[in-house]
Amino acid sequence: MAKDKKTKSGEITDISKSKAKREERRKEVAKEKRNRMISRAVSFAILGFIAGVIIVFAGKNIYLMAIRTTASTDMSAGLTADGKIEGVNVSDAVTLVDYENITITDEDVSTDEQVQKDIDELLEEYQEIDYDVSLAIADGDKVNIDYVGTIDGVEFEGGNSNNAGYDLTIGSGSFIDDFEQQLIGSHPGDNVTVDVTFPEDYQQDETVAGKDAVFEVTVNGIYKAPAFDDAFLEKNGLATGEITTADEYRASIAKKYYETNLREFLSNYIIENSTVNTYPKDYVKIMKATTKANDEATMNYYSQVFASSGMQAYANVWEVTGDEDEFAYEKSLSERANDSVKEAMVYQAIFDKAGLTIDMEAAKAEMNETNGDETYADSMIENYGEGYLAQNEIHDAVLDYLVDRYKDPDKMPSEADEAETETETETEVGTEAETVSETETIAE
Repeated sequence: MAKDKKTKSGEITDISKSKAKREERRKEVAKEKRNRMISRAVSFAILGFIAGVIIVFAGKNIYLMAIRTTASTDMSAGLTADGKIEGVNVSDAVTLVDYENITITDEDVSTDEQVQKDIDELLEEYQEIDYDVSLAIADGDKVNIDYVGTIDGVEFEGGNSNNAGYDLTIGSGSFIDDFEQQLIGSHPGDNVTVDVTFPEDYQQDETVAGKDAVFEVTVNGIYKAPAFDDAFLEKNGLATGEITTADEYRASIAKKYYETNLREFLSNYIIENSTVNTYPKDYVKIMKATTKANDEATMNYYSQVFASSGMQAYANVWEVTGDEDEFAYEKSLSERANDSVKEAMVYQAIFDKAGLTIDMEAAKAEMNETNGDETYADSMIENYGEGYLAQNEIHDAVLDYLVDRYKDPDKMPSEADEAETETETETEVGTEAETVSETETIAE
């Protein structure tokens, strides 16, 4: 009997072990199933994230393609032959400022800064060297110096002015390192020791690149501008015709700028103080296209200029306007197009309300005469279209009308002044053309 119990006891033990193994296997299967489910869930999440990124990216590209402006050089698109926006009643679309009652102060059209700038530039042309030892060099001064440069006590090529005198403007960055700054405070007749280090990438002479140098500099003198007075005009042959005094000279310069400033003020005023009630969508779209064409032309121009120096100006058109990316560019493009459309609508509204007219035949004849080419106007029409040229004439007609209404006759240039200005302009254009011709000859 004892043997049977043992056997029976042994049978019970075997059954328990088998059951335990089955339970353990069941748990393992369940664990594997759970892991597979988690793995699949993670995979689906990753795939979902990737799909989301792809969808967002694709959606962004689709949206960008939808809003991307196609450039156009058709400047007369959306305009009638007489320069007006097609299909737009500007009298309803624009609420005009009261352009017949504009208050203008002297400050609004001040020419003081422009006059002083012109006089300063004139005096700079007539600077004379001053040897007064009491004078001290300041930043911005033009000085005359002589110098001898050495490296490790030995002179190097190009480091000696050979007592020929060298004109240097302090702060111009013409000389290496802080050479110029070390001369500040010194006087004519002073000998100054200047310590500098050549740049590591100094290309003019690689043998001195990165090396320390010592320059013994002699300050010969400091250039000083003469006083602007009657004597200055007389001495330099500038007292001619109706202009014999410094005050008369100032007044003649002021007249040159007065009308320009008045036109600019009036233009800004009527645009800023008028309101567009409804923008013509089609013409805004056209203005976006032509504005982008202008941006691309600017990009291409600078790309060609910089390419000659082995550099890249702009990689994308939005860099021309300083926008972060194409989305920002399209936004700014819309804003600029709206501004241009508003300007056109305001000018057209005043043109119509004031009952103004333009004579395109007379305008074409004037273009030809001004440019010395009987075919100039025709070429302009071929390139830009008659509508665009007429729109510009509307712009000028409105400004002429407003200037005549608000000008101070005493501040306007005389016919003699205008004739002199035209002669100077023609001379400058001729000189520029000759310079270009000479440059092309040298290049050949």
